[in-house]
Amino acid sequence: MIIILYIAALIAAVAFAVLVIFLARTLTAVRRTMNNVADTLEGVEKQMEGITLETTALLNKTNKLAEDVGEKSEKLNTLVDGVKGIGDTVQEFNQSIRSISMGLTQSAQDHTESAAQAMKWGQVAINLWKKAKKEEKF
Repeated sequence: MIIILYIAALIAAVAFAVLVIFLARTLTAVRRTMNNVADTLEGVEKQMEGITLETTALLNKTNKLAEDVGEKSEKLNTLVDGVKGIGDTVQEFNQSIRSISMGLTQSAQDHTESAAQAMKWGQVAINLWKKAKKEEKF
């Protein structure tokens, strides 16, 4: 019976040794994996620093560009306002010319008869003058 106990103890010791060996190999593999993960994270951290610097520079350029676009937009608004003022002036000028033209047309229509009569009298006066000149020559 004691031999069975010794055999059982020996089997337990061998099993424990095998367990320790496999556990040691697993822990060694885990340590290598963790070292690789740490190295990878260091590389990612360095890359992130570079990306952060580039992003900051890009953000600064974008802000400058936005300010420049804003300034140019304000200048363009001033130009558009000036062109609008010129357009308004031209429109007022056209209305003034239209008003004068309508006034002249109305005046001509109102005085058509008077003008025709004046033309007739003018023609009569010219004819009389020509006749008087002819008579003077004879």
